[in-house]
Amino acid sequence: MKQFFSEINFKTYKEGFTNITPTVEDWIDKNKLNKAILVISTKHTSCSLIINENADPNVLKDLSNYMRAIVPEDTFMSINGDKKPQRYLHYEEGPDDMPAHIRTMLTSSNISMSINEGKLVLGTWQAIYLWEHRHQGSTRKLNFHSIGEIS
Repeated sequence: MKQFFSEINFKTYKEGFTNITPTVEDWIDKNKLNKAILVISTKHTSCSLIINENADPNVLKDLSNYMRAIVPEDTFMSINGDKKPQRYLHYEEGPDDMPAHIRTMLTSSNISMSINEGKLVLGTWQAIYLWEHRHQGSTRKLNFHSIGEIS
């Protein structure tokens, strides 16, 4: 058994999805992983990691639209019964800052997956996405940590 740890930077350009699956597969090949567990974690509180469909781009559009509907920017409706609009208190980095934190909380900041026979174990239509929740992109740092057998 061996352990591997890397920090990999990804550039995002705006709110939306970056398919990181090819980079993950290259990392597996580079480290000659055969059977292993891989954990990927983001070092940020305003982007997420998800596994979802990669065949129909409308899935990603629908996910974005749904997330914007349940986590609106600027104000949200109180759920305590008074139905009063409430403003976010945290806005130091702009109006998309607090909604981005909530969207990250509702999704995931890390994922784990299996590697078998040197291949990432994903479903036929699945891909790994870095989901940027801020309007403007950024350089996002992801930690890749794996333990397993090498080939």
